[in-house]
Amino acid sequence: MTQPISPLLPIAYSKEVASAKQRGAPLVALESTIITHGMPYPGNIEMARSVEAIIREQGAVPATIAVIHGTLHVGLEAAELEQLAKATDVMKVSRADLAFAIAERRTGATTVAATMIAAARAGIRVFATGGIGGVHRGAEESFDISADLEELARTGVIVVCAGAKAILDIPKTLEVLETRGVPVVTYESEEFPAFWSRSSGLRSPLSLNSPAAIANFQATREQLGIDGGMLIANPVPEADEIPREEMEIYIERALDSAERDEVTGKAVTPYLLSTIFDLTDGQSLKTNIALVENNARLAAEIAVALGYSSASPVRPAIIVLS
Repeated sequence: MTQPISPLLPIAYSKEVASAKQRGAPLVALESTIITHGMPYPGNIEMARSVEAIIREQGAVPATIAVIHGTLHVGLEAAELEQLAKATDVMKVSRADLAFAIAERRTGATTVAATMIAAARAGIRVFATGGIGGVHRGAEESFDISADLEELARTGVIVVCAGAKAILDIPKTLEVLETRGVPVVTYESEEFPAFWSRSSGLRSPLSLNSPAAIANFQATREQLGIDGGMLIANPVPEADEIPREEMEIYIERALDSAERDEVTGKAVTPYLLSTIFDLTDGQSLKTNIALVENNARLAAEIAVALGYSSASPVRPAIIVLS
């Protein structure tokens, strides 16, 4: 018989994260699906270690999030990270099944939405990922829209990414984010990026040029009592990008292949990414790793800047108009 979980959901913090929380040090959340579902071992563990090291170099503390045998972990010890990287039959958990994985004592890797939920519960304000989910191409028929968008609207975490995954319908994704009141800020560019490519051909709703400006924007939102997350789109470094025109050819071929093979639901994204990997002779994965590392660096800088802005919050002023 399944034993009921404690009314006070326990969180297992790694020693490093627990120490950082005690000191009030800046923290950056990291998802775990990129480890379990993004690439094979040992490339996945090498990438995970590299991303964590980059965050530490910028003065912040990494907190990789996962569910391990029903326990929500915020920060993984070295041995736990290694075990997760080698694990098979790992659930890919989002808002709908995060609690299921915990209740059923399963092991699950967190998507963007689930990582945001866990980060917010742990008091972590910044999260670095590769790209967010969004509105899938053909969603007017399939209704396939990622839970990431709803989570951004409701959960107060800053998400640093390289834009929405390019396999998605990016214009519709931006429309949904606007409708849900999610600020979309592109870092150091007026154009919204498209994951593997620096530009999607779409103008970014907002643009800021420094981590301090992003932190100040967030502090002002908090002073106004505005809930929900913020999306920071960080274009992949120019040396690592695959041009949009080239990527669109690969994406169309992958979509045609998925339709022929009748791939649907949660299987679509991993199928497309795997097909694109083959079509690009592995370059898409190299670019993916480069953009994740780039996002981790910016997220850490924002986390550090947020610590400063928290010490010197924007105070409401009383203005009298004559």
